[in-house]
Amino acid sequence: MSQFRLSPAAAARIKSILAAEPPGTALRVAVEGGGCNGFRYRFALDHPTDEDTLIEEAGAVVAIDPASADLLAGAELDYTDALIGAHFAVRNPLARSSCGCGASFSPD
Repeated sequence: MSQFRLSPAAAARIKSILAAEPPGTALRVAVEGGGCNGFRYRFALDHPTDEDTLIEEAGAVVAIDPASADLLAGAELDYTDALIGAHFAVRNPLARSSCGCGASFSPD
């Protein structure tokens, strides 16, 4: 898998979230069918399995399952904390189109 990356803002936020969780917890980033463009991103706190790819950066740990890995190749997870709200967002070079809120996409 081309390396999935974390922005510094995402790494810092994930690290702070994981600090309040049991040891061994990671932020799972997954792609599943659904949404208005065919696929959507899902975020959950989870315990990684042996099959997962782990991305560890600056105290943050992200788990990606094998089925999602190809659709997240080369993508970057970012975190924005703005007046309109705080959220994680995936910048995915494989997304040909996405919905207005960026929660779902259609790959190349």
